[in-house]
Amino acid sequence: MQRLEMLERAASGAQFWDFIIIGGGSTGAGCAVDAASRGFSVLLLEQNDFGKGTSSRSTKLVHGGVRYLAQGNVSLVREGLKERGFLLGNAPHLVEKAEFVVPVYSFWNKFFYGAGLKIYDYLSGGYSFGKSKILSKTETVQSLPNVKRQNLRGGVSYFDGRFDDARLLINLVQTAAERGAAVLNYARVFDFIKDERGKISGVNFQDAETGEVYQARAKAVINATGAFCDAVRQMSDRKAEKLLALSQGIHLVFDKHFLPGEKALMIPKTSDGRVLFAIPWHNKTLIGTTDTPVENAEPEPQALAAEIEFILTTARDYLQKPPQKEDIKSVFVGLRPLVKASNEKNTASLSRDHTIEIDESNLLTITGGKWTTYRKMAEDAVNQAIILANLPRKACQTKHLKIHGATEARKTRGDMAIYGADAESIRKLISENPLLDEKLHADLPYKAAEIVWAIRNEMALTVEDVLARRTRALFLDADAAIEIAPQIARIMAQELGKDSDWIAEQVREFNATARKYTIENY
Repeated sequence: MQRLEMLERAASGAQFWDFIIIGGGSTGAGCAVDAASRGFSVLLLEQNDFGKGTSSRSTKLVHGGVRYLAQGNVSLVREGLKERGFLLGNAPHLVEKAEFVVPVYSFWNKFFYGAGLKIYDYLSGGYSFGKSKILSKTETVQSLPNVKRQNLRGGVSYFDGRFDDARLLINLVQTAAERGAAVLNYARVFDFIKDERGKISGVNFQDAETGEVYQARAKAVINATGAFCDAVRQMSDRKAEKLLALSQGIHLVFDKHFLPGEKALMIPKTSDGRVLFAIPWHNKTLIGTTDTPVENAEPEPQALAAEIEFILTTARDYLQKPPQKEDIKSVFVGLRPLVKASNEKNTASLSRDHTIEIDESNLLTITGGKWTTYRKMAEDAVNQAIILANLPRKACQTKHLKIHGATEARKTRGDMAIYGADAESIRKLISENPLLDEKLHADLPYKAAEIVWAIRNEMALTVEDVLARRTRALFLDADAAIEIAPQIARIMAQELGKDSDWIAEQVREFNATARKYTIENY
């Protein structure tokens, strides 16, 4: 993926695209992969970096959704479990099976959750990740060494999936590009082009790098901007009522010793009616998530002090040695694009079903859903867009389409496992220049070669792109990320031909963002 080449394709005006997709998150990238793999011409435009929004800020689960089972939404759970199976098959370098343990403190709950998770097993059908089982108190403590022992009656274990969301997103964008799509980050769509009938026939967009404005035309335009979709809808129709009831979920990251081993903890019912997860992730412990209604979609949503305290308080009820506020390595926040239900006020009770809307100008909006079901959302959106644009009917190809980097040899690649098949190319960079084998920080797994790789092959343009989404440094340890930002900026400047002023500005901008992820900010 070379950005200059992508910009030239997007800006040439010579091509009348079959589809223009607005939004470079999981849904937009999924739509680009789907449409391009069917043989359609595709242009994907993202106003920030790929995955800047919700798609890099999830709870890192590939799952059916046990909480939706409790709500009785069996069809949503079944769809999620099926898509979970497709994702494991298509991206085995990033998606892995994980065992989750529910500690129980009454014999009734042991039966209740045991029975519920057997239904979860049944609904997975041929896409099962493993069978649930009842655990004794001893087995529960062996599985979760830091679990609170007082009144513990045992536990229930079940299987779901765990993944790296931003890395999968980057690989999806690469997959779309390999199938012929033009994909462009830092390209903000600010207006629609409409024909004499008032139907959308293209977009105007601005390249953030140069400030230049361009036009691109298409037979259909898909709005896949997630939590930001209402702003795009209202750009098409100023009178459009909001589709979404937004909520935010926060996540706290701690050292691994709070959750030793590889098994995750699931807390089935918190005081706000959600489930809470503690997950081993990149040699850290990630705990989340909350559900707090918010009015506006912000690029960098902020946690509330009450949300942080809620997670810490809930953790004290389940962990023998619970983390304290000063143990927090990073705080990050994601927005949920929940489709409004007129009679619902609690966003925790709103469904994650996705919705497709086509307005009078023929703007097709796909929103709602969750990471796990991105592929099905894309399939449904492209099917509708084909009809809308009167394009030839072509069958979806993505159920078993391998995503860029897919390889089964995950366990043999060490710290480079998340790169899958690309790991060998990164090792080749190191063999050509041993200086790139340098570890960037003692508390992080990343090497200089990964920074060079991100710039040359993954369209990283800023220090934040590298430290937040090509690596996960900012999400794992915000202070460590701030420490290495000047070094990252110097590496990038050498690769991109930038000067000392650029380095200083990049470090300043990154630090301003990164401080929002530190506990000192709260």
